[in-house]
Amino acid sequence: MKPMAHLGVGIGWRPEIADAVERLPGLDWVEVVAENVCPGHLPESLLRLRERGTRVVPHGVSLGLGGADRPDPAKLAALGERAVALGAPLVTEHIAFVRTSSPVLEAGHLLPVPRTRDALDVLCENVRIAQDSLPVPLALENIAALFSWPGEELTEAQFLTELVGRTGVRLLIDVANLHTNRVNRGEDPAAVLDAIPLEALAYVHVAGGIERGGVWHDTHAHPVPPVVLDLLAALRSRVDPPGVLLERDDDFPAEAELAGELAAIRAVVTAGPPAPGLPAVAGSGPAAAEPRPDAEPDPAAEPDAADEPLPVEESARTRVALGQAALLSALVAGTPVPEGFDRRRIRVQARALAAKRADVVARLAPELPEILGGPDPYREAFPSYAKGRPMTAGYRRDALDFAEDLLIRDLPADPVARRRLTAWWRDRTGARPPRRIVRWARALAGRAA
Repeated sequence: MKPMAHLGVGIGWRPEIADAVERLPGLDWVEVVAENVCPGHLPESLLRLRERGTRVVPHGVSLGLGGADRPDPAKLAALGERAVALGAPLVTEHIAFVRTSSPVLEAGHLLPVPRTRDALDVLCENVRIAQDSLPVPLALENIAALFSWPGEELTEAQFLTELVGRTGVRLLIDVANLHTNRVNRGEDPAAVLDAIPLEALAYVHVAGGIERGGVWHDTHAHPVPPVVLDLLAALRSRVDPPGVLLERDDDFPAEAELAGELAAIRAVVTAGPPAPGLPAVAGSGPAAAEPRPDAEPDPAAEPDAADEPLPVEESARTRVALGQAALLSALVAGTPVPEGFDRRRIRVQARALAAKRADVVARLAPELPEILGGPDPYREAFPSYAKGRPMTAGYRRDALDFAEDLLIRDLPADPVARRRLTAWWRDRTGARPPRRIVRWARALAGRAA
């Protein structure tokens, strides 16, 4: 595997902290959520950073490479366009599924794939399709999870190692997610770090979270806790990471606090060389030693082009699809929890998905809470809508569907607010609000399906 370019210490670029990011001392690079930028209209802040020589890496969240369906060519093309527009050395995504096609449901969140042979086969083929379509190398991130799948056949380390060995994909290791999975799924982060091919490491994520009721929530809205910095140090003792990045997505602190967190991360990264005898990734540290002639094959070596992988049997995709559809339906549509899952954890995840859905819709359409009279009336109205209308086409469509649902039910009660909501909805759809009879027809059709 070719050495990864040195990135250094960076931060996730977000519009809310764009000015602060430009002023942060010693910033080497930034990561941007790929779906939040348009290649033809890049934010001025990103353009200024690029002019200064700051590298920008697009980080995708919507491909769903762990899903049962093959990757959407349009989404792959869009991710590639962003990589080219930003002059990125690589793009990154997640080992997760985010939607199902039968029934059509969107999670609006990254959900864990089962660590089974079927799921691994599907993921590997999806990754190869993505690699063939993208103009730059791809790295995949381990995700945080609230629950485990029943009947798993592989450990996290075995799953990641086989994925790298079969596809040559790089790894984006999130040490905060390792901590999350320690709390929520009882997994040992040291065992993962000891067993995965760290020579495939592209870079590292560091983020904060919070524990509530014995469940760790990977919020990206809290300071990085010492236990996550300890895991970064544990990784650093094994390998010299090409890059480390601080993620913050909400409740942004003062600029000085962001700078302090970056300084703490930099102190861990520069604390010293990896432990003797352990692999080092080229870029900012010593080059890895040449393999011995009698050494075992490198699990992270590039796949042999002569060994064309066999296509995944459609029966494997079908089995993965059925499992994911049953789970996602339980999470967002209120169907029974599939056998073998921890029902309490699934309820926690369902509540978290509903809360995130409400939060994102309010951020994308801040007029809606305002029209309804503030955050509290909005929070009261959204759950009754969401309970009967699972998301099927993303958050922007969800905002329009929420407004439509309110109008069908002759809400809000205040006529002035209802007229404002009608105008808002018409401006974005160019249509008349459906009458109540349309809602009844849709409900009957849904029951028949």
